[in-house]
Amino acid sequence: MADQASNDYLDCGRYRYLACGGGVLGALRLPLLYLYLPYRLTSNRMAKQDTSVGRAWYAIHTYAGYENAVARNLRQRIESLGLSDKIFQVIVPTERTVKIKGGRRVEEEEKVYPGYVLVDMIVDDQSWYVVRNTPRVTGFVGSGVNPVPLQQHEVDELLGRMQAAEGSIRHAIDLSIGDSVTIVDGPFKELDGKVGEVDEARGKVKVLVAMFGRETPVELDFLQVKRI
Repeated sequence: MADQASNDYLDCGRYRYLACGGGVLGALRLPLLYLYLPYRLTSNRMAKQDTSVGRAWYAIHTYAGYENAVARNLRQRIESLGLSDKIFQVIVPTERTVKIKGGRRVEEEEKVYPGYVLVDMIVDDQSWYVVRNTPRVTGFVGSGVNPVPLQQHEVDELLGRMQAAEGSIRHAIDLSIGDSVTIVDGPFKELDGKVGEVDEARGKVKVLVAMFGRETPVELDFLQVKRI
């Protein structure tokens, strides 16, 4: 009953929004305050679907923290119902990141689009119903009862990013260019400076420190600096 109540609430007007030119995926990570083209999660009521689109990628919204469970359940439903000719792939986009917890590096798998699962499928009445009524799914990203497919360039960019990330780690560096920092380790310890460059792929930052009467860029591991 709780799930149904939640879905009814979504049917009554919880809107998602798309940024201008950003596409569907671009909207998934942006605060609603800064977005303006109205898109909403589709309801769970049966609707006649337009099959002319053919095979495409779609985003479905899930309860927070249930992305992997939804993907697992949906794959089981596809297999048991024999829908592999209509629903081809189900992915939860992730990337490996290194964060600092308690002063130590911690490697984690982070979701690229928290609260969303991507599905490669042909939408018709049957496939729509199976996906939409998978437990913990709150709706397709779409307009009214019609899912909106992702743009091909969005899909290509995402899949390319995931492929490039295999075997690599992104460092989650909580610093921005221009931040004032102090160096806490290494030969430049206790010097203050400003962040001039952030390299999350390598886990490095360049800090501009005053030496010899001018600003000198010093490359450091991101663990060696602390925001002032």
